Amino acid sequence: MFTFDPYSPVVDADPFPFYKVLRDDHPCFWSPEAQMWILSRYADIVSAGQDWQTYSSARGNLMTELPGRAGATLGTTDPPRHDRLRGLIQHAFMKRNLESLAGPIREIAQATAAPLRDQARFDFIDEFSSKFTVRVLFAALGLPLGDEQTVRDKAVLMVQSDPLTRAKAPQHIAAYQWMQDYAAQVIAQRRAEPKNDLISHFSMAEIDGDRLDEREVLLTTTTLIMAGIESLGGFMSMFALNLADHREAREAVVADPALLGEAVEESLRFNTSAQRFKRCLRRDVTLHGQTMREGDFVCLAYGSGNRDERQFPNPDVYDIRRKPRGHLGFGGGVHACLGTSIARLSVKIAFEELHRVVPAYRRVQEQLAWMPSSTFRSPLRLELAQQ
Repeated sequence: MFTFDPYSPVVDADPFPFYKVLRDDHPCFWSPEAQMWILSRYADIVSAGQDWQTYSSARGNLMTELPGRAGATLGTTDPPRHDRLRGLIQHAFMKRNLESLAGPIREIAQATAAPLRDQARFDFIDEFSSKFTVRVLFAALGLPLGDEQTVRDKAVLMVQSDPLTRAKAPQHIAAYQWMQDYAAQVIAQRRAEPKNDLISHFSMAEIDGDRLDEREVLLTTTTLIMAGIESLGGFMSMFALNLADHREAREAVVADPALLGEAVEESLRFNTSAQRFKRCLRRDVTLHGQTMREGDFVCLAYGSGNRDERQFPNPDVYDIRRKPRGHLGFGGGVHACLGTSIARLSVKIAFEELHRVVPAYRRVQEQLAWMPSSTFRSPLRLELAQQ
């Protein structure tokens, strides 16, 4: 009998055959392991993401939620509160102009890539993507230098879950508490001495006299650290994996860096690190012959929607010239990712500089170990060899 367990290491290793069965035979599937419904078709996921009145985020959006987040962050609130938070946070992003970050991002990419020039083999995650994403995040947010490795380790722990208990283990919750304490200290410093960084702008963002309160600033900062490190770092590792496994695509973007933008969009469709997020029903919904009840949790399987042949022809083919408009790599609806512009810019610059130093590479590991997370999917290590 078919089942789908988003906590299973087997699913982590290769979810796409499971997604295919879900889309074709069980498009509205109750997972006893996850205790929630799974929506796997592109049209259903898009519809649910737009219908926040029915599919609410207010009880959390991570498949396994961290304590205290639900109903208090941009991703875990619904309009009108969500619109207020988004407006204030966008105001802070506008203050920290993207153009002012492009130069520092390129300098970080160059400095991170340079040591790889003479290495026959290297771990892309440990030696490039994790260092790059943390340094970019620290520059954008204005975090104090010296804490990079600890902050990254805690952020990675925060998004993990225990595959046996299907819950956050004590070390995951402890990492989240550490991150909140750390963020609180930085916020206090920025309130006393504002700078041109996102945390300062969060603290001071104001629209018609409305400002983020202390808890909103704290949780926004904590969430951005988590998302900035894991979402951006995870996507970079998936992008590198795609290019390492598809030689023609890699050679094309190395020969013509202008293609990197299109390759990024196809990778977000083909192998997004943001695989699954949840919602909670505010009313009964009947879909594909199944009745989902008010109060039930629903998983929006973005990774499956991105491989739905009803939306994308030949979805299992990695084609950097596809132009996959409407992909779900950054989510969708009112809760679409706020950091898409800085993510796209960062990845494009990072791979431009990486390819100047390492233009040809291939994957060394035949079997990859995957991060234990019911929400995100990325390898723990990615060993590459120069060709």
